[in-house]
Amino acid sequence: MLLGDFGADVIKIERPGVGDQSRGWGPPFIESESAYFLAANRNKRSVTLNYDHPVGLEALGKLISASDIFICNQPSLASLKRRGMDAEALCGKYPRLIYCGVTGYGFTGPKAGRSGYDILAQAEAGVMSFTGEPDGGPMRYPIAIADMTCGMYSAMGIVAALYAREKTGRGQFLDMALLDSQLTWLANVGSSYLNAKASPKRWGNAHPSIVPYEVFRGADGRSFVLGVGTEALWKRFLAVIGMEGSIGQQERFRTNAQRTNNRAVLIPILQAKFDTQPASAWLELLATAEIPAAPINTVEEAVDDAQTRARNMIVQLEHPALGMARSIGNPIKFSETPVSYRLPPPLLGEHTNEILGGLGYTDKDVRDMSGALN
Repeated sequence: MLLGDFGADVIKIERPGVGDQSRGWGPPFIESESAYFLAANRNKRSVTLNYDHPVGLEALGKLISASDIFICNQPSLASLKRRGMDAEALCGKYPRLIYCGVTGYGFTGPKAGRSGYDILAQAEAGVMSFTGEPDGGPMRYPIAIADMTCGMYSAMGIVAALYAREKTGRGQFLDMALLDSQLTWLANVGSSYLNAKASPKRWGNAHPSIVPYEVFRGADGRSFVLGVGTEALWKRFLAVIGMEGSIGQQERFRTNAQRTNNRAVLIPILQAKFDTQPASAWLELLATAEIPAAPINTVEEAVDDAQTRARNMIVQLEHPALGMARSIGNPIKFSETPVSYRLPPPLLGEHTNEILGGLGYTDKDVRDMSGALN
């Protein structure tokens, strides 16, 4: 979808009859369409194709031969080789092709070939082990972060490969894995273990090494977040809450390291102070003092926020079955070549006749190769 937003003509090859499995992920469904599918499939054209049918496999080959990029999510190398669709075969046949394989574990290592889902990557990458409340168990992040991260890294890799091809004239194979991509989310936590043998623990909404940096509650019961990441911010924060002469004078809270070591004492003191005014009042005071703080919005509030609208982050596209399909926009703001939203998420096989017919196949050929799987 990212590449489609950038202007690529994306052809999505789907299984006849069922299509992309996320078409069935719901509720909610809008008419016949899954809201999950609508989230990730704008700017694509859908072709249903049975590539176990000889003419279907031939048609797929024709599409690949005319393409710059081939993205495939089949983890079985044996299955790909049987159809001549593995990277070695296709890159050998089409030297300018950029082949991007997206699988759970990649094509090397002891787990190569296994099926993979987002939750498996979150689990095996260690992310779930330190997500959640301190006294709780491992917690899955509720959005498919491994899927999304692997998609974003894949898009970056493809763009880099296109740039390299401009210099060398040759394409290449990108071996992308959900597990690899999810491991990058360890970030500073991974560095702490690799370099200091320090294993993370669950902190809930708190930060392991910045205090205060977490959720607080106003007198009205509304929650908000506060991030005081520097000593200059700490001093301004003390002035806002009127506590320069009390906790501001205590040695145990003088530096971030000391505040982190004494968070069990400091946080209740701050919460007691925040209990004296509603969250909106505190947020206004903090904003005026340029101290990072924000309300905890619902999804409804987030998508209706004035900043969201001003940044054109909600996309509306006319859909052939739904009237209007809405999705979250592309966050990249180009000054000269803005992203474009041209096509709504496609109906299953919506463009089959258009695309396969354009390759010269007869109506009967199209029916045969896009019909039910054997």
